[in-house]
Amino acid sequence: MQLAKRLNSVTEPQTIKMAKMSRELKAKGVNIIDLSLGEPDFKTPEHICTAAINAINEGYTKYTPVVGYADLLEAISIKLKRDNNLEYATNQIIVSTGAKQSLYNAIMSIVDPEDEVIIPTPFWVTYAAQAQMAGGIVKYVHCDIDNDFKLTPQQLEESITSKTKLLIYSSPCNPSGSVYTRDELAGLAEVLKRYPQVVIISDEIYEYINYMGHHESIAQFDELKDRVVVVNGMSKGFAMTGWRLGYMAGPREIIQACEKLQGNCTSGTNSITQRASITALLGDLAPTYKMVEAFKQRRDYVIAALRKMPGIKCSQPEGAFYAFPDISSFFGKSLGDFKIEDDQDMSMFLLHDAHVATVCGSAFGDNNCIRISFATSMTNLMEAMKRIADALQRLNEGVKITEDEKITSAP
Repeated sequence: MQLAKRLNSVTEPQTIKMAKMSRELKAKGVNIIDLSLGEPDFKTPEHICTAAINAINEGYTKYTPVVGYADLLEAISIKLKRDNNLEYATNQIIVSTGAKQSLYNAIMSIVDPEDEVIIPTPFWVTYAAQAQMAGGIVKYVHCDIDNDFKLTPQQLEESITSKTKLLIYSSPCNPSGSVYTRDELAGLAEVLKRYPQVVIISDEIYEYINYMGHHESIAQFDELKDRVVVVNGMSKGFAMTGWRLGYMAGPREIIQACEKLQGNCTSGTNSITQRASITALLGDLAPTYKMVEAFKQRRDYVIAALRKMPGIKCSQPEGAFYAFPDISSFFGKSLGDFKIEDDQDMSMFLLHDAHVATVCGSAFGDNNCIRISFATSMTNLMEAMKRIADALQRLNEGVKITEDEKITSAP
């Protein structure tokens, strides 16, 4: 059977691949600490779960409008005004089955074959795959650790051509945890004002996982708002990953295009999730803030631990729940059968030698780094940091030990 050629540009995300390998090793009895997936380890707050149960009992079990329930769209509009000072009418908002579908709908509605799509690196793995599925030409702009992995106005200016149609970025960023300040966004906005053909997708799914105190959106600049698509969702800030609800706010014509696309794909989002999301958006945010405080404590521990390891270079993430250390100083080093030539080798080395699952940075566009999720317990993190430190010390010293001598205690 000959499958569609568009699939040739799409590979299995490394985040999912590493999680799969971790499960396989765990099934064989290997004590793996999985720091590969970005998923809050907290339960969905009780008042949100209660709202879902009530929705079932109240009969919200039928098909839903393609764009989402009217009162959910209103709740999103209220949230955007309350938290972001952004004015969006309900007909400028659409709900989808997760932020990933929101991104897909937007990209497919904007990008034609041969259109250029600017993606600053590092970036979330799906951006490039979706742009390529739309036939777009991806232009990566390398943003390095010395500038906190952020795109500068000069880099943006130099990357735009007459064929540029779209810029996609996230703040807070997955995988780097970088958060753009208002001044930094203003600098990018000044450049973008000169190129009215460029649409901006601002992925703000980690908005609440922010250690700087306040989230800034590029949609706040009036000169750009009519071509900014804000993407957000429930997964990260409300520990609702399995509930699958994302939303976008943007120009009416793009929202209408996404409605047409979604109507021929998945139609409306899960009814129970929508009812629960109204309660989440308009209800008590105390559980979210409590969760963020725990993430901050874990971040502080993980970054301090990584910075003590010889050969590791690590910036401090101001959002999300990832560390993105530069491990390039280990390239060329060997330990037994392991030779570290790149970031993928390092991830495999840590998986098999330290029994800690990470994700190679090349999956996100930076092959000098690996991604470490701290969305797990402090107990797990303390054990994982010890294992990584021991493994890297052995790598530095060229000292190999047997499996029986490795750390095998359950975290």
